[in-house]
Order: sequence, then structure tokens, then C-alpha cells
Amino acid sequence: MTDSDPTVMYPTRGNHRRQTRPDALGDLHPIEDQPADVTTGLVSLGFIWAAIGRGARLWCVMAIVGLLVGVGYYVKFPPAYKASTSVLLTYGPDESPASAVFDSQAIAQSHTVAQLAMDKLGTHQSPGGFAASYTVAVITDRVLQITASAPSSSEAVSRANAIAKAFLQFRVRQEKTAQQVLVRSLDQELEQATQTVQDLTSQISRLRAEPSSPSRQARLKSLQNEHGQAVINLGVLQQSVAGTQAGNSTLSAVTASVVLDPASPLAHSKLKGRLMYAAYGLIVGLLLGIGIVVVRAVVSDKLRRRDDIARALGAPVKLSVGAVRLGRRFLPGRRAADAADSVEIRGIVAQLRDAVPSRAGRAGLVVIPVDEPDVAALSAVSLAVKYAQEGRKVVLADLAGGAAAAALSDDQGPGVRMVNVQRGRLMLAVPGHDDLAPVGPLDRRPAQAPRSSFSEEVARGSASADLVLTLATLDPGLGSEHLLTWADTAVAVVTAGRSSWTRVHAAGEMIRLAGLTLACAVLVAADKNDETLGVAEHPDALTGIGAIG
Repeated sequence: MTDSDPTVMYPTRGNHRRQTRPDALGDLHPIEDQPADVTTGLVSLGFIWAAIGRGARLWCVMAIVGLLVGVGYYVKFPPAYKASTSVLLTYGPDESPASAVFDSQAIAQSHTVAQLAMDKLGTHQSPGGFAASYTVAVITDRVLQITASAPSSSEAVSRANAIAKAFLQFRVRQEKTAQQVLVRSLDQELEQATQTVQDLTSQISRLRAEPSSPSRQARLKSLQNEHGQAVINLGVLQQSVAGTQAGNSTLSAVTASVVLDPASPLAHSKLKGRLMYAAYGLIVGLLLGIGIVVVRAVVSDKLRRRDDIARALGAPVKLSVGAVRLGRRFLPGRRAADAADSVEIRGIVAQLRDAVPSRAGRAGLVVIPVDEPDVAALSAVSLAVKYAQEGRKVVLADLAGGAAAAALSDDQGPGVRMVNVQRGRLMLAVPGHDDLAPVGPLDRRPAQAPRSSFSEEVARGSASADLVLTLATLDPGLGSEHLLTWADTAVAVVTAGRSSWTRVHAAGEMIRLAGLTLACAVLVAADKNDETLGVAEHPDALTGIGAIG
């Protein structure tokens, strides 16, 4: 693939799609003035699915942690054993079963009944805590089911029986108390009515002994009428008291309420309990992990879309590849060639080779990793190895922080030296720790600026070189003007989701301030569902671009 070829391959899901390069238009060049911000893509279902896929490690770990927490919770706080019993209720003639059954349910769940049950069991516990250990369910208008929980099966049975007996005992006691209050009230009324009849009788007797007169007759008639009414009231009260004392149907009915089924333990499976707790923990951990992943992706200011990165950088994203799995470090020889066999590295190497200026004499290219240098370093080394294997003279300068390219070699120290590669040799140049902005072989420095010994060695070694390939990271504190002494053209390597718009935009500005031509950008770990083109211009400028096939 050469500079005259207006197309570039886009690896997508293991395949390649061919698209006309924006350079073919002649107008889509790096934008000199970028906006203060960038409009990122809307959060879509595809974006969320991609975020979930990227965060698979996190939510898998959270799911496993949730599972372990669920099992641990079961071991530490195992579910209680349960036992149930049922009570058959009988109502008086004045009670409505449809409403009275709910009153009975509330009474059975009261603290008073709970205290009575604890007294029977000899348990010392708060009434509220004990009442929370059992439930009362309405089965029919006449049947209540009491289910008690306890640390052991036998204790659960004892609790259920004690609660049922306490409830029936309280119900009988309550009805007896009500009857006693009623009888006492009726006795008082009967006594008052009897006294009234006696008083009226005495008054009538005294009035008859007096001489006859019209006023006496009128008074006697009035007293006789009152006496008659009092006698009637007394008779009614006597009948009511007699009926109450003879027997009470409501009390008899309450007394007839019995335990229908004695308490029996319910099924209790330890294996099922462990599985349920483990499943609950797994689901909760999974949902929590997915929630963290989604929220983190939504609120993140890191760029992932090709268009967003192109606008921030001011250069088109001509190639986007999936995640590159580097594994262990590779040497510039056989192992570097093995690493270059991956689809992603082959695509990046092809794009870098396409960006190398085609001119007579020595060519130069600066590869600038905006965030992570490993992929850019491996790609630059792989490209240098390919040129060396073709018999060309190559100088590989590693100006990256931490000497990412030199770290792929057995000889990682600073200096200029020849390195043997598979079927070839190349010159590896690594500046010293004090040489923060080393000058390259191109004579573009002020006359008074001294050239270091490292720069002199590089200049001598590059005199007959076909390609000077430079790997350089950007530091706003040091500037980037020295990069123009190494090459005229640069390619930026950006990892999706690693850098904010500010960082990517600053990298593009530093490259342009250095005087370099930013040919394009390569996007690593791109989302498969990203449908943007990665063009730095407005979409209307795409008129004339060839169709994607």
C-alpha cells in the first residue's frame, strides 16, 4: 500500500472494509481551530451493550463476590426452621364471621398473646421480637393458620403450639371479662329499678292514708302510673339478668374454639436454602456490577467514538481496530514478527507504512501514542523490522517515556546501537535520562543550539538511512518543537475510552505547534457498534467519498 493509493483497510470484526481516504478529497485536512467542546454521541442501547461487554471482568467479579456473600450469609445466618398449626374458631350469634376473623388475626399477632406464649414457654424475649417470629394467616372465616419460626424444628413446634393455646386462652379470658362487666352492670340496674319500685310503693301507701281531696287523687294517680312503669322496667331487667346468668351463648361459642391441627414441622432443605441464597447473591452482585459499569460509562468523559476523537484531535481516524492483547513483551526479532501476525497489529503497521512520506532519500515518521504506548511501540517496532527485512536501512528512535520500544529489546539502555532482527539489522536510538528533548537528524535548530552527543550519533547513523521512525510521547511541560527535527509527518495512536476530549485535543494542538503534519489517527480498542466515520470535518464535507463496500 503506497501513498498514491487513496484507500485504506478498516479491520472490523475480523474482516476488512474498504473506504476512500479523506485525503482523496483534497479538502479534509487537519482542522487548525477546534471548538471549545465536542458533542459526543447519545447514549443508545448499543452504547450500553458495548459498555457492558467492556466491563465484563468487573460484573463477573461482582457476581462471584455476590455468590460468595450469599453462601456466607447462609452459613452465618441460616434460615430458621418452621412449624405450623391451625385453629378452628366458633362465633357467637351476635358476631359476623367475615369481620370477626380479621379481629382474631390481629389479636393472635398482638404483643399480649406473644407475652402469654412466652410465659408458657419460659422464654425471655421482647414481645415485639417474639411476635415477629411467627405469622397468622386467614385460611377461611373460621380457620386461622399460625406459622412459627425457631432455630430448631422442635422449638418451632413448641412455639406454634404455645401461640395457639395462648390465643385461645386470651380469647376465652376476654369474653369472660366482658360477661362479668355486663352482669355487674345489669345487677346495678336491677338494684336501682327495685329500689325505685319500693320507693313508689311507700309513697302510694302514705298518700292513701291521707284524707281524700282532689289534689290527693291526682297525686295518687300519677304515682300509680309511675309505679306501673317501674314494675314493667323491673320485670324486663329481671328477665335480662336471668338470661345472662342462666348461660351466655357467645362465651360458650368462644370456649368451643379449639386447635384444629396440632403443630407440625414444615419441610426444611439445607441444600435448597444454600442454592437459593447463592442465587440471590449472584443476581444481586451481577445487577450491581452491571449498574456500576453502565453508570461509569454514562458519566465518563473519555472518548470512544471515531467522530469524537477525530474532532478533538483535528485529524481523521483512518483506521480503527479492536482491543490488542499484547500478552508478554516481544523482542524485535522472531517474537515481534509473531506479534505482528495479529489482525490488529497488521492493520496498524499497514496504516503507518501508508503514512510514511514517499520521497527520494531519507523518509521520516513520528508515531505518537496519546495514552497507552505499548500498542504504538509494538507497531513501530514491527514496521521497522519489516523495513529491515526488506534490506532497507532503518533508524528506530525511542523518545517515549519509559522507552516503550526499547523495552522490547534485550538491550534496553540508552545510546545508539545496531540491533539484529530476523533477516536484518536496524539502528535503535534511546536518549539518556537527562536528554529530555533530543534533537533529531534534521537540521532545523537555531545555529546557537548545541547538539548533544546522542544527537550527533543519530545524525551520523541516519545519514544513509532510508527511514527514521520515531516513537515519541507528548509532555505539555517540555513542549514538542524538537519532534520537527525527526520528521515532518506524524500519526497519533489513541486508545478508546482512555483519554478525555481535553487530552486528545491538546495532543493534536501540540503536534501542530511543533510544525508536524498530523496525517491521521489510529484508534485502538474501538467499539464494534461505532458507526461513525472518524472524519474531522462536518459530515456535509463527505460529499464525494466512495461508498463503503
